[in-house]
Amino acid sequence: MDQQTTQAEPLPVSGPVSRRGVLRAATVSAAALGTAGLLAGPATASSAGHSHGRRRVPVDRISIQLYTVRDQLAADLPGTLAALRRIGYRRVEHAGFVGRTAAQFRAALDAAGLRSTSGHTGIPQPFDAGAWERALADANVVGSKKIVHPYFGRDANGQPIRDPAVYRALARDLNQAGRLAERAGLDFGYHNHQLEFVPLTDGSTGFDILTGQTDPRLVHFELDLYWTWRGAHDPVDVIRANRGRIRQVHVKDLDVEGGFADLGDGVIDFGRIFDHEREAGIEEYIVERDDAGTPPRAPADALDTARVGFDYLASLRY
Repeated sequence: MDQQTTQAEPLPVSGPVSRRGVLRAATVSAAALGTAGLLAGPATASSAGHSHGRRRVPVDRISIQLYTVRDQLAADLPGTLAALRRIGYRRVEHAGFVGRTAAQFRAALDAAGLRSTSGHTGIPQPFDAGAWERALADANVVGSKKIVHPYFGRDANGQPIRDPAVYRALARDLNQAGRLAERAGLDFGYHNHQLEFVPLTDGSTGFDILTGQTDPRLVHFELDLYWTWRGAHDPVDVIRANRGRIRQVHVKDLDVEGGFADLGDGVIDFGRIFDHEREAGIEEYIVERDDAGTPPRAPADALDTARVGFDYLASLRY
């Protein structure tokens, strides 16, 4: 997902986050990594046309990150949720409760026939066990099975974090958060962007540290396929290095300029990645597009993105 904040603007325990951080992070990525490698690699060799294998994405595992339709949700929560159900979605991943309490948001989901099986909620920084336990209680009220930390990677000046010690400290916090989530009956995950793949001062990456120093029993990863490519990493390589830990994926397409695209209109070969779904441990395929309803697109266009994304995943064969 792409609800991004700096450390100077901490992510709230619940509630939506502005798009400003998304655009800033994309700019930082281009400056830090360059653009030469963004579209390289075998996963972009074939476009998003459907292949003809026998495997398919189970329809009941297709979800959508509600950040995609955030403007529509703010304008008409019940109507937007009902529209997602008509498209075919049965589950969603929330990004805050759109100004409602957890109980009110759950009621709106129930009325639409949807389940929020996952949610993006940032762990408190510095870590606060009491605040996190309240967030976990809200997740249980909503009915989520998973709770995911959505963003990390910039310092107070908006620059990529390059100090390995900062990522090691985050890994410790993630383990604490995961342990409390487990006690609350929830699976805890971490969602990446591109900044976790920026080289650190010791030659490693933040992603190396987070995967190496978090407990696999307590922390899984929600791999954002778009941002992984923007970090100049092949998602298949990431899966192979982290077998069984990639339980969720954000399915988001990349256009030829390195920007966002509706699923099937970009260059990512999702079938090639999903061929490794068992190796990864994927349980949810979550549609998302960061700019789905922002200019020059209209907010209503986000529902078109949602429909195209669902149809693409439901018809994909690999």
